[in-house]
Amino acid sequence: MAWGLTTLLLVGTVLDGFFGDGKGALLTGLATLAVGAFAVHWTVVRPRLSADLDGLRARTLNGAHRLPWTGTTVRLRSTRRLGRDGVTLELEHDDELFIFGQTDLGEDPRDVLDVLTELRARSAGA
Repeated sequence: MAWGLTTLLLVGTVLDGFFGDGKGALLTGLATLAVGAFAVHWTVVRPRLSADLDGLRARTLNGAHRLPWTGTTVRLRSTRRLGRDGVTLELEHDDELFIFGQTDLGEDPRDVLDVLTELRARSAGA
């Protein structure tokens, strides 16, 4: 979706440059760059979180981080802002903290926690 919006903004920037004014082209150009940067970010760091019997793997712009089950704390954090409830999944290992929302995970963080809890239990029994 972000790539499609970037394309539409780019077309709008070019058309505004030819048929509109320079100020409008500058503004749509800046919007194109901003949305394009988000699209690149979302493409590069996917999947943000993966798990197996050995532990978790969290991807960030700094690369992939391997988090073994031992020493890694997994918890949910609920916040209320502007009248809306938000739930995030937090992973903590040593001095590293990774926070994932529903957009990052592609699923509800509560459902992801259930799957991770089951996988962790299976890894302890293996």
